[in-house]
Amino acid sequence: MRSKGAQGRNDNGAHALADTESATPPFMHNTGRILFAPAFALSLPHIVRMNLDDLVDTVTDTLQQHYPTHHWAQFALGMLTLVLAALFAQWVVARIVLYFAHRLLVLTEREAWDKALARHRAYHQLWYAVPFAAVAIGIGDVPHIGHAAQLIERLAHAGAWVCVFFAMGGALSAWQDVYAASMEAQTRSIKGYIQIGKLALALICGVLVLSIVIDRSPLWMLSGLGALSAVLLLVFKDTLLSLVASTQLTSNDMLRIGDWIEMPQSNADGFVKDIALHTVKVQNWDNTVTTVPTYKLFSESYRNYRQMFESGGRRIKRTLRIDATCVRFLTNEETAHLKQFRLLHDYLEEKQLEVDQANKNLGELASEPANRRRLTNIGTFRAYGLAYLQRHPEIRQDMAMMVRMMEPQSEGIPIEVYCFTAVTAWTQYERIQGDVFDHLLSILPEMGLRLYQAPSGADMSGLVSGRIGSVSSIGSAQSGRLRGELPTV
Repeated sequence: MRSKGAQGRNDNGAHALADTESATPPFMHNTGRILFAPAFALSLPHIVRMNLDDLVDTVTDTLQQHYPTHHWAQFALGMLTLVLAALFAQWVVARIVLYFAHRLLVLTEREAWDKALARHRAYHQLWYAVPFAAVAIGIGDVPHIGHAAQLIERLAHAGAWVCVFFAMGGALSAWQDVYAASMEAQTRSIKGYIQIGKLALALICGVLVLSIVIDRSPLWMLSGLGALSAVLLLVFKDTLLSLVASTQLTSNDMLRIGDWIEMPQSNADGFVKDIALHTVKVQNWDNTVTTVPTYKLFSESYRNYRQMFESGGRRIKRTLRIDATCVRFLTNEETAHLKQFRLLHDYLEEKQLEVDQANKNLGELASEPANRRRLTNIGTFRAYGLAYLQRHPEIRQDMAMMVRMMEPQSEGIPIEVYCFTAVTAWTQYERIQGDVFDHLLSILPEMGLRLYQAPSGADMSGLVSGRIGSVSSIGSAQSGRLRGELPTV
């Protein structure tokens, strides 16, 4: 700077030096160090504003020079600009707003919500609503569009609301997915309420979109729904019934997902797999699925086995049919033999003392066998069955337990075993039940009893063979006499 000042003095003298020094910026010194002077700080906004104004004027002049003069070209340019602006707004929302929403859910440890919203495209629906909103806002600035601007604005406005309501429906579906993964979903289902929410959103969206398209107030449209109330009640009859039934089933805890129910009138016998607003899906034991209307589960009776599983005991109620012809009194030798059974020893000792005392009180009448008290084989079998259940490790001892004789029938004398297993799983329950009856069936011959069984085909064939044999022997004897032979005695 000094050298340039010296040249200025050589050419123009002191005035040139003064001009050169005045042109030097106020924050520069001889040493080249930069100092921020207050005067420059005050003038910086003015300089920036002047530069921006110049830039705007330059761009405006350039656009005016290249701006088309034909109306169709201006319209095409305006539409192109609007489309680009809408796409840019969509990009901004997708990259910034939705990104921050995603990061916020991740940072708050709600990744399940973020994945569910992405799975049901709630983010994408909001993303699609942005271009419609941009078109609705900027369509009026397109040159030479005329009256079509109002129609396009209404349609774009309606499209934006449709996308928003779709996003809200996706949020409800995401809520259902997140809830289904929680422990509360094992006892209560909110699927019916989610479907009611979606139905309400659809009705609101329909009224709002239609009011926007026809340019009428939503209240004006809602006022006309009163006249259609009867039609709406008829159309949504099943929905209203299902809503009431679903609310009652959930609030009264009458049905849960995973319950085993039995509903013969609907051919449903299995586990509840899904509880929706209108239907309940039951997976039967043969892996078929029965769909039962929700209101039927509220208006008709069905059996729910949930309490059985919660109690921890599953009932065994099965009957053995004893042949009535084998029921008799036990002899003293048979009683002595049965005393060797560990499960019968205490019972027979106690019972024998009781019988002996009763017979002693009879005096001379005890000489008649019909007057004496004696033990029977079927009564001893019942005592053995009860003692066996009381010592079985997989039978609940704190629940009802009995081996009882029921009314004799033509098929025999029913002996019913009534008890509860200590496990409720189906396979384990069947194993325990099979073990119990295997043992009881096997012990019947030890007490002189046999199971009643209807005659089978083999029994009938044996009977017929015996009769044929007897007839043939009689025929041969008669033929011998015809030949002059004497019959064999």
